[in-house]
Amino acid sequence: MAGVTTLPSMAGNPDRAGQAGATELLINPWARSSGFAGANTASVRGLEAQYLNIAGMAFTRKTEVLFANTQWLVGSGVMINSFGLSQKIGDAGVIGLGVMNMSFGEIDITTANLPEGGVGTYTPNFLNIGVSYAKNFSNSINGGITVRVINQNISNLSATGVAFDFGISYTTQLGSRDKEKNKDNLQFGISLKNVGPPMKYKGDGLSRRATLPGADNSLTMEFRTERFEIPTSLNIGVTYHWRDAKMINRITPAVNFTSNSFTKDQFNFGLEYSFKDMFMVRGGYVLQFGKGDETIAASALTGPSAGATVEFGLGKKGSDKSSRTKLGIDYSYRHTNPFSGVHAIGIRLAL
Repeated sequence: MAGVTTLPSMAGNPDRAGQAGATELLINPWARSSGFAGANTASVRGLEAQYLNIAGMAFTRKTEVLFANTQWLVGSGVMINSFGLSQKIGDAGVIGLGVMNMSFGEIDITTANLPEGGVGTYTPNFLNIGVSYAKNFSNSINGGITVRVINQNISNLSATGVAFDFGISYTTQLGSRDKEKNKDNLQFGISLKNVGPPMKYKGDGLSRRATLPGADNSLTMEFRTERFEIPTSLNIGVTYHWRDAKMINRITPAVNFTSNSFTKDQFNFGLEYSFKDMFMVRGGYVLQFGKGDETIAASALTGPSAGATVEFGLGKKGSDKSSRTKLGIDYSYRHTNPFSGVHAIGIRLAL
C-alpha cells in the first residue's frame, strides 16, 4: 500500500534529472544481481537483497559473508569495494550489515592561480553503511527494512545523510507441478528505496579569507550551499522459476519496473539458467523510457548485462547438502557507452 500511494509522486521526471545528490545509491555493488540487470527484485536472496529488496535477506539460512569488487566505468579509475555480513536470529529474523566504499583515486588540486595543479592532490571518498532487519512473517510473506548512513567527503568538505529502504516479497505455488518440491515458482516483490531527508555540504572548504573595501583586516567568509534530495525509487518485480522433474535444471525469467524520482523510469529484464544450483549463467537488459535523441544516451549504462556463478558445498560429500557450507564466486559485466563497461567479481560464503 505504501508503494502504490507513493508511485504517483515518484513518477520519472526527466526535467529533474541531475538535481539529486548521493546518486551512488543507485549503483548495484553486488556481482550476482547486477549480471541479472537488477530484474530479480522478487527473487533476490541473502545479503545482496540489501540493495534490491531487503525482504529477500530473510532467506538467510544461518550466516552469510559477502565481498565484491567493482571496476566502475573502466577507464575512469573509479573503484567500488563492498562487504556485508548477515546473521539469522531466532526462528524467523535476520540482521545484516552492508558497507559500500567508492574511491576515485588521487585528483590534482587546482586553483584560480594554478589551473594546472602542481600543489598536491586530494582523494574523494563515498561511504554507505546499511543496517538491516528482515523477517519471515509466514511461509509466503517476507519483509524488511534498512537504515543507511551516507557520507561523501574530501579533506575539507563533507555531506552526511540518512536513508531508509523498505521491502516485501510474496511467494506463491501457482504453476507448481509438485507442491512439495516446487514451493516458490512464482514470486512478487516490491521495494521502496532511498527515502530520507535532504543532504547538505559543510566544511572549511566553503570558507574564504577576504578583505572588505575600506577595511584593514581580512575576514573569514563562509559560502552557503543548497540542500539536495536523494534519489528515491520504487521497484516492482515478478520472477518465475521453471524446474525439470529431477530438479536438476532451472530456468528463471524475471522482470522489474523501476519508478525513479529524479531520472527516467525503466524496465529491467533478466533470464537465468542453473544446473544443480552449482553453475549459473544469467543475462539481462535495462530498457529506459524516453531516450529522446538517438545520438544521446540516457545514461552510460546502455542496456545489456551478463554474469555467471560457480557455487559448491564444503565438507563431506555424504553430509546433508541443504546444511553444508557453500562457497560461491560471482562475476558480472555491464555494457557502457562511453568507457569500457563495468566489471564486478564477488565471493560469497554461506554457513
